[in-house]
Amino acid sequence: MVLVGIIMGSDSDLKLMEQAIKTLEEFEVPFEVTISSAHRAPAQTAKYAENALERGLEVIIAAAGAAAHLPGVVAASTALPVIGVPIKSGALSGLDSLYAIVQMPSGIPVATVGVDGAKNAAILAVEILGVKYPEYRQKIQEYKVKLSREVEKKNQRLQEKGWRHYAD
Repeated sequence: MVLVGIIMGSDSDLKLMEQAIKTLEEFEVPFEVTISSAHRAPAQTAKYAENALERGLEVIIAAAGAAAHLPGVVAASTALPVIGVPIKSGALSGLDSLYAIVQMPSGIPVATVGVDGAKNAAILAVEILGVKYPEYRQKIQEYKVKLSREVEKKNQRLQEKGWRHYAD
């Protein structure tokens, strides 16, 4: 059964969203990927969100650039948690996308990661699933231990080589 839906407004978003796809694969979370536009295909987008629960989805990651209405439209059409990924695009370098996603009206929340934060969106989705599924909670805990060890190794290297020779 598919647990996470990834929806993006355009095929041009796929390259960035590969980070989320690969992260979900790493955590062995079943997912689906869809292209649907809040502006160019509003009925299709609403139907996707309205039927998500029936299809077994438990979290939706919605990515959009520029006006970035997709995450909000999806959140308005489902009771599932929606994670918005603002995509860097246009003259405002993603700031427009970020503002469009985080400034949702009361009652229609969208959890939002940083601009181009597809990997963090996937990690947040796994953390949400971890509330219900112990295997995902365990994988997240192991992942965070791994991150901590990587930082420790970097610091050890810095202490041994000194800051001037760290990059050598």
